[in-house]
Amino acid sequence: MRLQNKVAIVTGGARGIGKAISELFAQEGASVLIWDVLKEGKATAEAINNRGGKAEFFEISVTDKTLVHATVKAIHKRYGKIDILINNAGITRDKTLQKMSEDEWDAVIDVNLKGVFLCTQAVAPYMKEAGYGRIVTAASNVGLRGNFGQTNYSATKAGVIAMAKTWTMELGKYGITANAVAPGFTLTEMVEKIPSEHMENIKKQIPLQKAAQPIDIAYGYLYLASDEAQYVSGICLTIDGGISR
Repeated sequence: MRLQNKVAIVTGGARGIGKAISELFAQEGASVLIWDVLKEGKATAEAINNRGGKAEFFEISVTDKTLVHATVKAIHKRYGKIDILINNAGITRDKTLQKMSEDEWDAVIDVNLKGVFLCTQAVAPYMKEAGYGRIVTAASNVGLRGNFGQTNYSATKAGVIAMAKTWTMELGKYGITANAVAPGFTLTEMVEKIPSEHMENIKKQIPLQKAAQPIDIAYGYLYLASDEAQYVSGICLTIDGGISR
């Protein structure tokens, strides 16, 4: 039970990698607060509770500053602490540079970058007061190497890596670590519509010759959120089958 009695907020926890993180954290003893705009988060929380874990769902957008701060305050009042923040919520609006609209740029920046800033800014004071905290943010291997048609997405993922390094310097003296995780190609709901022949071409580019399952990524988050990683801060843990070698 590596997260016994810990209180963890997981944004974007309704499905995909966020769901796997929520389930694994609950299995490891944490009380998991799932934040998402998708109502599927309620079913995810109920399934965790039915298996003997502890989870609660909050329908919330990470871009809503007032609601983010109010919800963090309510969670702290109820649980007395917030040990872990997993900034996992994210969206894509893929287009090539010349075809990408300003709205598509703004939407991705708003959720993937500003949302991470707002959630961390809201949680940090409570972690500082407690002298303990684990902040882990979803980057991507495209934040390290770029990707065709993802100017907006790759920019946000590179940005959150730099944010984690900055928070390490600002928050480290309060016992708070800040890290990022950079997944590679992962079999989530977002990739279900990719044609099978294209999927096979993608897998051939990966040294391990297969895509990740959400749980493969969740284990990385578990390590960085645990006390085993108490001396690990400011890093980006790449989990992509070796494609970014």
